Amino acid sequence: MVPIYPEPRNLLAGKTVVVTAAAGTGIGFAVAKRAAEEGAAVLISDFHERRLGEAAERIAAETGTRPATFVCDVTQEDQVQGLRDAALAELGQVDVLINNAGLGGEVGVVDMSDEQWFRVLDVTLNSVFRMTRAFLPAMQARGSGAIVNNASVLGWRAQKGQAHYAAAKAGVMAFTRCSAVEAAEFGVRINAVAPSIAMHAFLAKVTSDELLDKLSAQEAFGRPAEVWEVANVMIFLASDLASYMTGEVVSVSSQRA
Repeated sequence: MVPIYPEPRNLLAGKTVVVTAAAGTGIGFAVAKRAAEEGAAVLISDFHERRLGEAAERIAAETGTRPATFVCDVTQEDQVQGLRDAALAELGQVDVLINNAGLGGEVGVVDMSDEQWFRVLDVTLNSVFRMTRAFLPAMQARGSGAIVNNASVLGWRAQKGQAHYAAAKAGVMAFTRCSAVEAAEFGVRINAVAPSIAMHAFLAKVTSDELLDKLSAQEAFGRPAEVWEVANVMIFLASDLASYMTGEVVSVSSQRA
C-alpha cells in the first residue's frame, strides 16, 4: 500500500508552533512542514546551524512559508531559555510545542559506557523536561496550549541493544502523563506519540539493513511508516480536534504495540 500525502485542512490555522530537532530528514522536519501546511506560524530549532538553515529553505520552497529558526542544543539550559525567549519574541506566543529531540544507537548493556548512557538520556529525556519547564509557564498563564512529545514503542517493549534509548523513551511516556495532569487544570494539553519504525536517512545510516528489514517485516503493512505519517498524528494531537486528549501516548504503528 502506497500512502497518500494528506491535503491541508487548516488544522493549525492561526496557531504558532515550535519544533525541536527539525533539521535533516526525520520526524521533526516532517512535522514542521506539516504544521506550516496546516496554517501555523512555525519556528524550528536544531543544534546544527547549516542543516537548520537548509531545512528552513526546504520548508519555504515546499510550502511557500519560511519558518523562523533558532540554533539550540536542548541539553543546555541556557540555550533552552534562549530558544523560549526567541520564540516568544518571534511568534508573540507559543500555542504548540513539539519535543522531537532524541538520540539512539545500538549497544549492549555490558558494553555501554556511562557517557553513552547519560548522553542518550540527556538528549532524549532530559530535553523534554527542560523544554516543557521553559515553555509551560506562559501556556498556563494564558490558559491554553498543547505539547506533543515524541516517544517510541520501545518505551513499552524490549529490543536488544536499546536499553538506554528504551529507558529514555519510557521516561518520556511517564513524564508526559505526570506533566499532563499538572497542566490540565490550566487548560494545557500534553500528549505523546510512540512510533514503531519511521524511515528516514539518519535512521538508515545508524541501523543495519538486516535490522531495518526485520522491523519492517513485523509491521502489518510490511513497510516502515513515512515520517509524515507520524507527523500527521502529532498534528492531530496539537490541533483542537484532540481537545479532550491529555496524558495520552498514541502508538503510531501498524501492529499491536
